[in-house]
Amino acid sequence: MSSQIEIKPYKKSTSSKKEQVALMFNNIAKRYDFLNHFLSLGIDKIWRRKTINQLEGLKPELILDVATGTADLAIEALKLQPKKITGIDISTAMLEIGKKKIEQKNYDSIELIEGDSENLQFENKSFNAVTVAFGVRNFENRPKGLSEMYRILKPGGKAVILEFSKPTQFPVKQIYNLYFNFILPAWGKFFSKDNSAYSYLPESVNNFPNGQAFLDELEKAGFINTKSISLTFGIACIYSGEKVS
Repeated sequence: MSSQIEIKPYKKSTSSKKEQVALMFNNIAKRYDFLNHFLSLGIDKIWRRKTINQLEGLKPELILDVATGTADLAIEALKLQPKKITGIDISTAMLEIGKKKIEQKNYDSIELIEGDSENLQFENKSFNAVTVAFGVRNFENRPKGLSEMYRILKPGGKAVILEFSKPTQFPVKQIYNLYFNFILPAWGKFFSKDNSAYSYLPESVNNFPNGQAFLDELEKAGFINTKSISLTFGIACIYSGEKVS
């Protein structure tokens, strides 16, 4: 297990982090897309676009989108024109919303299935690329999840991960901390009706390894040529790594 302190959504619950994360996303699923775009002022759409852009040179035929949620990143990945995109998530309510989006737009090349990111139900070397947006910090066992992502990649494959980060420059750091730790949880609680979900968000981001610390974890999982790209004054970051063999 990771040496990081384990942050759970519901502090009074005795269930595992994985069970709590699934429950949390099931609880907020109906308001998730609205809150994502509203609380990020729509910038999250730009971040997803830039994340998928990291795969343009690879031209992957088979893509796995881990912690796909309501499938926004999987849908963005369609511009790469892959043969198939498979999205997995432990939240059935989030998947149902994603499936409705896909059905409405007739995105036949996307398949969404229930699945555990730390125990991927796929054979070794099954995908050319694996993507994750705002999901890795929710892993119960992060090293195992990263190792699973490495396992299912074909040689020459690439992993691209979008996660929140922590700005360090004045005054962005101060404004961000005020918004992220106080304003965002209050708005999230009001709209989602879940008292814990948007308090868990800043706590989980604060506990997530930043920059080189996370690249080190990717390298321990086997990835090479790892790099990070800071987004929007350091509010988010794109991490990537490749598999040789």
